[in-house]
Amino acid sequence: MHVADYIQVLLLIGLLCLFAPLLGRYISKSMAGAKTFLSPALSSLENAIYRLCDIDKTKEMGWKEYCISLLLLNGLSIIIVFLLQVFQALLPMNPQHLSGVAWPLALNTAISFATNTNWQAYAGETAMSYLTQMLGLAVQNFMSAATGIAVFAALTRSFTRKTTATIGNFWTDLVRATIYILLPASLVLAVFLAGQGVVQTFSPYKTATTLEDKKQIIPLGPAASQVAIKQLGTNGGGFFNANGSHPFENPTPLSNFLELLAILLIPAALACSFGYMLDAKRQGWVIFAVMMILFVAGLSVTLYAEHSCNRVLGVRGSLEGKELRAGVTGSVLWSTATTAASNGSINAAHESLAPLSGLVAMFNMMVGEVIFGGVGSGMYGMIAYAVLAVFIAGLMVGRTPEYLGKKIDSFEVRMSVVAVLLSSVVTLFFTALACRLPAGTAALSVSGTHGFEEILYAFASTSNNNGSAFAGLNANTIFYNMTTALAMLVGRYSVIIPMLAMAGSLAAKRISPPSNGTFPTDGALFGILLLGTVVIVGALNFLPALCLGPIIEHLMMLAGRGI
Repeated sequence: MHVADYIQVLLLIGLLCLFAPLLGRYISKSMAGAKTFLSPALSSLENAIYRLCDIDKTKEMGWKEYCISLLLLNGLSIIIVFLLQVFQALLPMNPQHLSGVAWPLALNTAISFATNTNWQAYAGETAMSYLTQMLGLAVQNFMSAATGIAVFAALTRSFTRKTTATIGNFWTDLVRATIYILLPASLVLAVFLAGQGVVQTFSPYKTATTLEDKKQIIPLGPAASQVAIKQLGTNGGGFFNANGSHPFENPTPLSNFLELLAILLIPAALACSFGYMLDAKRQGWVIFAVMMILFVAGLSVTLYAEHSCNRVLGVRGSLEGKELRAGVTGSVLWSTATTAASNGSINAAHESLAPLSGLVAMFNMMVGEVIFGGVGSGMYGMIAYAVLAVFIAGLMVGRTPEYLGKKIDSFEVRMSVVAVLLSSVVTLFFTALACRLPAGTAALSVSGTHGFEEILYAFASTSNNNGSAFAGLNANTIFYNMTTALAMLVGRYSVIIPMLAMAGSLAAKRISPPSNGTFPTDGALFGILLLGTVVIVGALNFLPALCLGPIIEHLMMLAGRGI
């Protein structure tokens, strides 16, 4: 690694540590309806939306009503995006006259964007019209991210309430997350990206003549506005097929770095928001520290793996499959950040990562996308681990576990177990099914260990709502469109529903004052316990599968043998 590589890594981590608490305080105020510096400009828009949609922002909801409202919105979103794709040939803003999308792919894509997964089994420039990209996919980038923030706010709110049946108002939380957080941040980033060279136009595709005197189609479109929210909302779906490696989505080193920062910024800030919303900042900093330690550990392993000598290729710091403009370190930073933050965008081929780098990418997803994680989803996933951690601590000392003044009973533990484990079950089940059936193995580009990794990565990605992929797998088949769609649905709502149920249970409980027997959850000891819970649960679930994939491939590479 060169000095510039170290500077890039340290600058990213430093800026995250600097801006996370500032943005975290702003988010906590925004979700509470308190006045912020943007209130004079945006409060009129917020109130206009309430009037237009007949929303009573003062009305509180129980967890079941909150959950039903969320599911209805997401279900309606899936239907709208599905219809936009199927009938896009008949709709305006389709200058390339693209045909309608086949229903299996359209259903998969609609579910993908509604669940904040943004798994793409298509090439955007040859499959989606401008209208579908903007009204369908870009809108869902906002809605799915705002949904995650809303669930996080409701769950956090439940810790501050006592003996009540309500956890907030879903529609109010959704509007505030969109208007005060996602929309202004996306507007600023989109303007900056357009200035860097990311395209933003409604013009038809252009035809250019190459130096070889051949014709080449240059795809265009309103990309900058979608790239901004895909990164800030940890969505990741590319406007173009090459995603973050396409020069029209990520043209300069500065745009590459700013998009990287955007991917991690809101998830990191929400850890700090957790402390501010509880009026206990140390609670947020403990979770932030655990997330940062896991991120730095994974990044260190990946940097070591990519800059070490590959004995099969006989080179150190292989650029095979990587974006030359970003280099090895820029590509590695991106792969680690996106898999840690539930963002499916790529600027290099994960298929070409060193075995240990692929292992880190998979592990980041397999622990439930809680190493910063998706917008909102990373935090409520980490809270599920925190509940398990205090339960384990309670078993050790023979005392009823408590977290943030709330007694943790069997119901909260069961909900946490469902939230943590069900997506793992889905990953392993569908991986085994795909390996067994010809419909699953026929889509592979290679056989053997690496072929197994392609399948395992695909279902780890979809069931944990990440969206990135080993590019060697042909996912646009009936089998993979249906199985990955089901994995995305289970992965998203098997966490949201239990966590909202937990929020309802916690809000109904009294707040117990701390005593001499209370296990403190705002110090280093709890941070170590939480860290161990995340790592051990992930290892126990997936160690056998990882041994069959990247670990064997790494040992083969050390022996100088290819796959």
